[in-house]
Amino acid sequence: MQSLLPGRVVRVDRGMCDVVTEAGVVRADTEFVVPRDPMKVVCTGDWVAVDPAGSDPRYVRTLLPRRTAFVRSTSSKRSEGQILAANVDHAVVAMSLAVDLDLGRVERFLALAWESGAQPVVVLTKADLVPDPVTLSHLVEDVVASAPGVPVLTVCAREGEGVQELAALIGRGTSVLLGASGAGKSTLANALVGDDVMDVQATRDMDGKGRHTTTTRNLLPLPDGGVLIDTPGLRGVGLWDAGGGVGQVFSEIAEFARDCRFHDCAHDAEPGCAVRAAVDEGELPLRRLESYRKLVRENQRIVAKSDARVRAGVRQDWKRRQAEGRAAGEAKRGRGPWWPAPPR
Repeated sequence: MQSLLPGRVVRVDRGMCDVVTEAGVVRADTEFVVPRDPMKVVCTGDWVAVDPAGSDPRYVRTLLPRRTAFVRSTSSKRSEGQILAANVDHAVVAMSLAVDLDLGRVERFLALAWESGAQPVVVLTKADLVPDPVTLSHLVEDVVASAPGVPVLTVCAREGEGVQELAALIGRGTSVLLGASGAGKSTLANALVGDDVMDVQATRDMDGKGRHTTTTRNLLPLPDGGVLIDTPGLRGVGLWDAGGGVGQVFSEIAEFARDCRFHDCAHDAEPGCAVRAAVDEGELPLRRLESYRKLVRENQRIVAKSDARVRAGVRQDWKRRQAEGRAAGEAKRGRGPWWPAPPR
């Protein structure tokens, strides 16, 4: 039998995926790698092994371990995670300057990006819509203050401004492009690729929102050798076990907290709270502290729900094994349901 063919998933759609291999792009069915855990489903950016040439139909036989994964929580009430992209080096967060900047949303994206293992980058798109350089400078400063350790770029993809700087920053690795509908992701993707590979539509005049031009996650080759994963617009960006990422986004709060009187200080009304003192002295914006509290609470809730779901699954598995053990014991004693009871 021929050996399996390794490749990388460039697109997933309704149980089928396109895999780029040394022999070209292969269309393969994912039926044999569909787990119960939604965190282990095949995703754009995954490395897999598929049936060799001559197989009809062709199937994905193996999903290789992931190096990184960008995960958000789903909107379902079952507290499940959803993988948006796998094996990425940079998470490019696109925020449109056509609407008011939502710094809390920037922080939320960055928490997930840091947690994924990728290096985040914030791109402020449609910079041409802010012609006043002083205003633009202030907007950039606000984002920089909300994104410690993260590069922040301004881009006008239609005019090509800032595109080369972004291309040089993300290099030859794998990048995922994230953001809300209407943030200009598809226009930016076309500019980075150097061709109109993604459809583009105008945003609505009334609210500046987009129309979900991109409906699937696609892996696109870049001219300098890297690849870009373009994603559909995200309405919700729920945290998913991102405690480490939240801590990294708000690293200055952790620095202030070292001087709190109590090691478990909630930075609320406790005496000797160095974080509250930093707010009172103007060293820490109150908005940052409130955003930090909100994300910490949200992350704690999702972790608690997830843990409860895991515990319930373990209990169910334990009960099943107990029942199987009792049935096996009864069978050995000749009392199984498939076997007549011994005469007395």
